[in-house]
Amino acid sequence: MDEILKVANSMGAWLTAAPIVIITLVQVLLYYRQIYEAADAVNLKPEQLKQAFRTGMVTSIGPVIAIFIIMVGLMSVIGAPMAWMRLAVIGAAPTELTAATLGADAMGVKFGGEGYDITAMAVSWWTMAINGVGWLLLVGLFAHKLEVLRDKAGGGDIKWLGILSSAAMIGVFGYLNSRNMTEVSGPLIAAVTGAVSMVILLILVKNRPQFKEYTLGAAMLIGMFAAMFF
Repeated sequence: MDEILKVANSMGAWLTAAPIVIITLVQVLLYYRQIYEAADAVNLKPEQLKQAFRTGMVTSIGPVIAIFIIMVGLMSVIGAPMAWMRLAVIGAAPTELTAATLGADAMGVKFGGEGYDITAMAVSWWTMAINGVGWLLLVGLFAHKLEVLRDKAGGGDIKWLGILSSAAMIGVFGYLNSRNMTEVSGPLIAAVTGAVSMVILLILVKNRPQFKEYTLGAAMLIGMFAAMFF
C-alpha cells in the first residue's frame, strides 16, 4: 500500500489535479463578482449580502465536516491529490467513495484491502471520473434551459414559483433520507434529532431574528453529534 500511495501522492498527481481545482476557485471568484453586480441591479443592500454570506457559511459547517471525514479516508487509499480534486469539483463525498469502491469491486478486490494494487487504484480513479461525467454534461448542455422550464412551471407567478421550488427541494431531501428510515441507525438518529432541533431552535429565536440564520447549521451539528453519541 505504501508503494501505491507514493504514486498516488506523487508530484505528477498533484500537477494533474491542480488545474481543475484552480478552475473551480476561479469560478467561485467569478460567481462572487457576479453576485455583487446582480445585487446592485436589484438594489440589495450590503448588509443583506453580508447576512446571506454568513448564513451560507454557517449552514455549510455540517456538510463540510462530513465531507472532510470521508476525504481523509479517501486520501489514505487513493491519495491526497485525487481526493482533493474530486471533492473540489463534485463535493459529494459519499458518491465519490461509492464510485471508488465500485472500481475496486470491478477488479475483484476490497477497496484499500488486500490485493488493492496500482491497477485497482487506477480503475477507482477512472470510475470516479466517469461517474461525474453525466451530471457535468447535463449542466453544461442544458443548464441554460432550466430557468425557462422553471418559469413555465411557475406560470409567471413568483409566489407559486417559490412554493414549487421549496416543495421540490423538500421532496428531493425527503427521498434521500427515506433510505435511513427503515431501521434505527446513525443517519436516522441524525435526521430526527436535527429536525426536532430545528423546530426548537426556530421557536427559541422567534423574537431574536438576528440568530435565525444560525439555526440550520446548529441543528445539523446537533444531529451529527447525537448520531455519534448513540
